[in-house]
Amino acid sequence: METLMFSLGRDIVAELGPCAFALPATSATAGGAGDGTAANGVTIDLTALPGGVRAESIAFLIGAKATLAATKTLTVAARILTSPDGSVWTEAVASASILVLTGGAGGTTEAGTGRIGISLEYCKQFVRMEVTPDLSATATDTASLFGLAVFGGADRLP
Repeated sequence: METLMFSLGRDIVAELGPCAFALPATSATAGGAGDGTAANGVTIDLTALPGGVRAESIAFLIGAKATLAATKTLTVAARILTSPDGSVWTEAVASASILVLTGGAGGTTEAGTGRIGISLEYCKQFVRMEVTPDLSATATDTASLFGLAVFGGADRLP
């Protein structure tokens, strides 16, 4: 059997488009601070992407790490907001559950990634995500989250 291998001689992943910091480190404690509380992401100006790139889409990637009691969960919901001026926001993508982590026997530390995205033709000049962590336990479980934005379909590379 012959194996066909070739190299494109370029880094296709790097060519997908620019990335941006999208959510500062956010923490939650079950039944306490941050639990069930929406955290606003960073405001991204779509006219100021690196290299003057005009992207066609955006995906927000949310990473989470949680210390969970057995069978208890961290559920992460996210939505995308857009604004013409960076101050008055409207919902572009409705809130949806994008990640669920469940504690193993005896309690475990779990990690995972969720994502939510949109075509930028439906967005104004500014976009951001809003993330809501929800821990099912009370007062013992903790979680930390962070986020990145990845742009795709750029009309030209930076």
